[in-house]
Amino acid sequence: MLSEELFKKIQKLHFKTGKMARDLFAGQYESAFKGHGIEFAEVREYQPGDDVRSIDWNVSARFGHPFIKVFHEERELTVILLLDLSGSHLFGTRNKFKRDLLAEVAGMIAFLAIRTNDKVGAILFSSRVEKYIPPKKGVSHVWRLIKEIFSYEPQDVHSDIDKALTYLNRVVRRHAIVFMISDCMDSGFEKSLKLTAKKHDLTIIRVSDPAEEKLPEAGLTSLCDPETGQVLLVNTRNREFKENFFAEQARHKQYLKEIAGRSGIDMVELSTDGPIVEPLIRLFDRRRKRL
Repeated sequence: MLSEELFKKIQKLHFKTGKMARDLFAGQYESAFKGHGIEFAEVREYQPGDDVRSIDWNVSARFGHPFIKVFHEERELTVILLLDLSGSHLFGTRNKFKRDLLAEVAGMIAFLAIRTNDKVGAILFSSRVEKYIPPKKGVSHVWRLIKEIFSYEPQDVHSDIDKALTYLNRVVRRHAIVFMISDCMDSGFEKSLKLTAKKHDLTIIRVSDPAEEKLPEAGLTSLCDPETGQVLLVNTRNREFKENFFAEQARHKQYLKEIAGRSGIDMVELSTDGPIVEPLIRLFDRRRKRL
């Protein structure tokens, strides 16, 4: 049973993401993600300028003048949201937690999908697949997705992206548009990422918080890893510690860019203190230009 506070929060996000999808992304999502293949629609009489390779010779012979075959793009897509609910997402030093940002982006993409009559589903994961919500259409289905993202309590706090991608490739057999939304605080998933990119149209949306890249000048401070529970007492003014911290952050970010680039995967960076709409618009623009 949802608490009144959580219900109002979900309701507010449901309204906000639906409005943003309706007002800000009209046509951009549809033009950025094309259908997978074409299907026969009808035959019609040949008109000057039509491609002669489309002539239906059997129908043309029957009626004594040329007819051409007309094909339509198979527009209906399947969108899968691969959502990381591990413990590191219950962190945020600005207006929201990373999990709130994840839910907002997922809700917006879900609304974009149903506006173009696409199906949308979700895989919630931590160190294991926590829940699979099969793709469906409709606003009520988006409401369920948002509710699950906010209210679901994962059984584990660790993260295993490799396991989530492997499950996706096993369960979703047909080509799908996949958005993996995660802070990507994991490694060792290069092989499954490459396999997923070959089978599906994969985009990584990486969520982060400014405090993960800029240490406060607080002196001796206790830092707790939300996924392992390990607590460390560190001196944030110590030069060597700061240099090692920033070097590790830069190394991991470069690692993610390299493995995404090698697999031809788009990656979008979102922060709890930054805009959401503009980075997604730039993603859709890049894809539309490529197409």
